Amino acid sequence: MQLRANCKINLGLRVVHKRADGYHELETVMLPVRGLYDVVTVEPIEGEGIAFTGKGIVVDCAAGDNLCVRAARLMQERYGVGGMAITLDKRVPFGAGLGGGSSDATAVVVAINEIYALGLDKATLAVLAAELGSDTPFFVYNTPQLCTGRGEIMSPIDVDLAGRWLVIIKPEEGVSTAEAYRGVKPQQPAVPLTTLLSQPIELWQGSVMNDFEPHIFATHPRIGAIKQMLLDSGALYASMSGSGSAVFGIFAERPDIEPLDMFYFVGQI
Repeated sequence: MQLRANCKINLGLRVVHKRADGYHELETVMLPVRGLYDVVTVEPIEGEGIAFTGKGIVVDCAAGDNLCVRAARLMQERYGVGGMAITLDKRVPFGAGLGGGSSDATAVVVAINEIYALGLDKATLAVLAAELGSDTPFFVYNTPQLCTGRGEIMSPIDVDLAGRWLVIIKPEEGVSTAEAYRGVKPQQPAVPLTTLLSQPIELWQGSVMNDFEPHIFATHPRIGAIKQMLLDSGALYASMSGSGSAVFGIFAERPDIEPLDMFYFVGQI
């Protein structure tokens, strides 16, 4: 079974406070980017082993630690399913804040549910996916969602960006999740994110904020420069996605920009 594991962007990201368990409470809206995806293939094999093959972008972790393999192990432990061969054709850059690894893991969970006819509904799949990461449940539903808690508490939200053009740029440098959270200053937002996003997109810039940006831009000025370049090129709204280092811009028309020395994606939303 072959699935397209698309990535996501964050429309606003508030870090509200740090919890007693060490996690942070968030408020963000996740939006699927269907045109940018990894290809995940899952096939049953004899025995109980997990055979993993990686293609495309090389991920900087051992095969056994890949989220796809961890997802397969979870399903074996929970439901006693057999062995499987997993092939990951990696196209979404990692260390980017685009959720590529989480999407891949969710694709494996969904594929195993189908292959072995487990009959698990989306709510159950989301709970399973949450054991692999905070943003993995989003990819079960894969529609615009207001995400709170650690990012795993979701409610559908209507964000109409039909016909807009999306540009995603990721520099070579990455930002680890630990680095992003280490420098953030949690604060209670004065206005709900849903209220801000209900305004015309032309009013988002300067109000729909990513709380990771100030300290990330201070230590990685090139990331901040990419955001400014997108705005200078006519973006209606530009922001870092998640904890970075990818930056996106939303345009009314297809922009005429394409940096040759960085990862670049352009497509309609």
